Amino acid sequence: MADWLGPEEWRAVALSLQVSLWATLVSLPFGILAAYALARWRFPGRQLLNGLVHLPLILPPVVTGYLLLLTFGTQGPVGGVLAEWGIVLAFRWTGAALAAGVMAFPLMVRAIWLSLEAVDPKLEQASATLGASPPWVFLTVTLPLILPGIVAGAILAFAKAMGEFGATITFVSNIPGQTRTIPSAIHAFLQVPGGEGSAVRLVIVSVVVAMAALLLSEVIGRRVAARVGGV
Repeated sequence: MADWLGPEEWRAVALSLQVSLWATLVSLPFGILAAYALARWRFPGRQLLNGLVHLPLILPPVVTGYLLLLTFGTQGPVGGVLAEWGIVLAFRWTGAALAAGVMAFPLMVRAIWLSLEAVDPKLEQASATLGASPPWVFLTVTLPLILPGIVAGAILAFAKAMGEFGATITFVSNIPGQTRTIPSAIHAFLQVPGGEGSAVRLVIVSVVVAMAALLLSEVIGRRVAARVGGV
């Protein structure tokens, strides 16, 4: 692939992989927590949490990116505090990871939530009656049963993060070598004469990665489900 893609195209692919990986890894614990809260807990504000989790699916990506810029920019309430500690997200690849993670978060939570809904609560209750603490019940009973959903959610989130454009370009711009991911690079190549070839090659890479992620999600999910079912 290194020979087929030019240096700038390869940098976009490498940066997209880096951004998507970190977006998925960092958001996964929060995704599990949010899914568990929505599936198992009943509390005031539950519907508000549900709305906030799924809001990126409804809002235009540019709006989400602008809200991130207002919040995590160097003049924002959160970004200003982070800047004092030397952490800057706006116009950095870390900000691209944040934007991609936010946009992919609903898909991750939904997959894990559906897995939790499929778990019989009586199994958790039985373990609790034997004296197991709630965290231990989750680690030994719930977590193994929802592993297929976690794997599927993580892979789908990774694929979604790879294709994120609107929120990313609004929050971190389109800086070559720093924030220019595959979608941003495709957009940039289409704006210059003779850039169609590079754009097409990156489109092919995007399609291949997306299809591979979907197939991998299915295969790993089934294998994990079969292994858990055989235990």
